[in-house]
Amino acid sequence: MPKFKIVSDYEPGGDQPQAIEALTKGVLGGDKGQVLLGVTGSGKTFTVANVIQAVNRPTLVLAPNKTLAAQLYSEFKELFPDNGVGYFVSYYDYYQPEAYLPSSDTFIEKDSAINEEIDKMRHAATYSLLERNDVIIVASVSCIYGLGSPEAYHGMILRLTEGEELSRDFILRKLVEIRYERNDVDFHRGSFRVRGDVVEIFPVYEESVAIRVEMFGDTVEAIYTVDPLRGAVTGKLEKTVIYPGSHYVTPPETLKRAMEDIRCEMEERIRFFKSNNMLLEAQRIEQRTSYDLEMMQEIGHCQGIENYSRHMTGRKEGEPPPTLIDFYPDNFLLVIDESHVSIPQIRAMYKGDRSRKESLVNHGFRLPSALDNRPLCFEEFEKLVNQAIYVSATPSEYELAASRGVVVEQVIRPTGLTDPEIEIRTANGQVDDLLTEIRIIAGRGERVLVTTLTKRMAEELTEYYSELGVRVRYMHSDVQTLDRIELISSLRSGEYDVLVGINLLREGLDIPEVSLVAIFDADKEGFLRSETSLIQTCGRAARNVEGKVIMYADSVTGSMERSIKEMARRRAHQLEYNLKNGITPESIKKKIKGVMASIYESDYVTIPKAKESPLNYIPLKEIAAIIKSLKKEMKAAAASLDFEKAAELRDRIKELELMEMEELGS
Repeated sequence: MPKFKIVSDYEPGGDQPQAIEALTKGVLGGDKGQVLLGVTGSGKTFTVANVIQAVNRPTLVLAPNKTLAAQLYSEFKELFPDNGVGYFVSYYDYYQPEAYLPSSDTFIEKDSAINEEIDKMRHAATYSLLERNDVIIVASVSCIYGLGSPEAYHGMILRLTEGEELSRDFILRKLVEIRYERNDVDFHRGSFRVRGDVVEIFPVYEESVAIRVEMFGDTVEAIYTVDPLRGAVTGKLEKTVIYPGSHYVTPPETLKRAMEDIRCEMEERIRFFKSNNMLLEAQRIEQRTSYDLEMMQEIGHCQGIENYSRHMTGRKEGEPPPTLIDFYPDNFLLVIDESHVSIPQIRAMYKGDRSRKESLVNHGFRLPSALDNRPLCFEEFEKLVNQAIYVSATPSEYELAASRGVVVEQVIRPTGLTDPEIEIRTANGQVDDLLTEIRIIAGRGERVLVTTLTKRMAEELTEYYSELGVRVRYMHSDVQTLDRIELISSLRSGEYDVLVGINLLREGLDIPEVSLVAIFDADKEGFLRSETSLIQTCGRAARNVEGKVIMYADSVTGSMERSIKEMARRRAHQLEYNLKNGITPESIKKKIKGVMASIYESDYVTIPKAKESPLNYIPLKEIAAIIKSLKKEMKAAAASLDFEKAAELRDRIKELELMEMEELGS
């Protein structure tokens, strides 16, 4: 089996070495579950990458949303350039599911827009799993939704070998069977074109590689890789495999059997409706299903064929559908990122999907078998998990129970940054009190995050501060995803100083310019002010050396007390480590990249300890002159209000002074 190999200049630091060792030992020792309790900025992704390298298992990484999944995919791709790293999320840019509203007798047709790039990456992910073992797939929780059978997907591949006896007509029929479209004019992914004895195929999982098959009679004479745009040959192959153009492909004999089963179910459903005097529903199910059967008979598939997946895969009523997990070998490793959010999402998917489909089934729009085109219920998901690592700064009771108390802490940041100090102030006059703080922070060139309880308050607060000359914006659930990302990028670049939000400023946001997080009405106990939410929100100030949190409250709730106590414990441990190892904390400095890559954590960096500084090599006679020059620069930077540069110069001066004393002492 090929080995996972990290390619990076970074070395594990802080708590990472012990976390890597403990997690690796747990996986190799057969632990069913482990928790990596990693604070914001402690390098959890880098730790997980090192564990994957050590255990050398195919790995599925689950993230709670597409954007965080994209960031994790980008990081793993960079860390493992020679291994298979895939991205598997819902391929819809827009999705309106089929639904029926009985109260208004309204049927809503399914409407969607498929993102071709994501579709390609989904196919590339399953293709990688079937072709190699050194694979990491980063997926959103939608990967537990029903997918075509891996047995059928793998069983319908087209194998081509140079010198093989194979007719051109067989190849063309097979390509159509596995859902490739013939198009001699527009050559695109998932299509093929024919020019005499030459067949060119553009695999659905490739981006810039097509396959050219040259025939001589009924013999495969040669196989080449070609550039699909220019048609230029880029390589020669002895053999190749073309995987299906859809995850819902079905062998002809299986399709024939499935159609018979669908017809029997339809007839049974018609009898049920008629016996209950539901004549409209009986007519509706007969028309819709008969049309789908005609399409399957003629072209091998129909719109919404996934609703018949139970018949296609030969599973019994109520059995779990095949999912991405079924493409993995039994010994795979599961990593659930931000598990305190991801686990509840997995729990909720099944019930939400079933509620909508039951209405369709009860009113004759779908057969009851459509209920089995669904996500896994939570119990089914648990049975498929081989070994799991739950990654979170605030693991919930479920993760702690699933890991049987096996918790690996990672609270030391390689940057030396500590958890922010937390101050409690009265909620009376909180708006004006914060205004004073904002003007101080903005004057230092830093940023402020403010979290409120309601959208209305976020908007009114933004309007009030804006009228007073504060550069402020708000962000809540009505703000579109890309607009949210753009808002955060603008905050980082200094277009404005304050961002007001509700529940969108918690997991994974990476804004190192933020030095103050303000929490309004922190004593209003509930989901938005729970212990988990408060710790996650406070963590947004942990990327800046000046980080501070102000909780506005008139009383101290249990959640406030527990979150403050936990962060104080972590902070004490971090300060002790920094003192022991001579580390001067530094604010994280990150370039503002493209919007998709800029806002989520990339939290593994190597900060040299003072004793390892290259300044050790400066001759003693030059140190005094350098200190004098640096002091002049520091004063100039402070006078021009460039306090970050002044702080950097101050730290360098301290190092040099310490070095000078050591040299003189020796």
